[in-house]
Amino acid sequence: MITIDQLKQFRSCVYTILGKAKDALFDLMDAVLVTRSVYSFVELSVSPVFRRQWSSIYEALEDGNPPRKELMKLYIKQLPQAEQIVLAGDHTAWSRLDAVTLKERTYEH
Repeated sequence: MITIDQLKQFRSCVYTILGKAKDALFDLMDAVLVTRSVYSFVELSVSPVFRRQWSSIYEALEDGNPPRKELMKLYIKQLPQAEQIVLAGDHTAWSRLDAVTLKERTYEH
């Protein structure tokens, strides 16, 4: 479980890594996260969390050049360290309605 302090620290680290146009890029990332379906930049510019004018989206994307490797390293640090077992198996198009399964098992496509 992630605490609010961990989230604040993560967001602070991301903000410092962004470099140029980091204010607009950070607002843009928040807008993408809270917008259900994004069809255009205009939709993101009217998001309540995007506190700038619509043209700053284009300027941020043009001027900002986020360091992908540094961000990826930061993202990877956030992954839980718990080991998850992945079992692969063959499948068939025939449904097996009477097959016994455990509640903990999941179906991954």
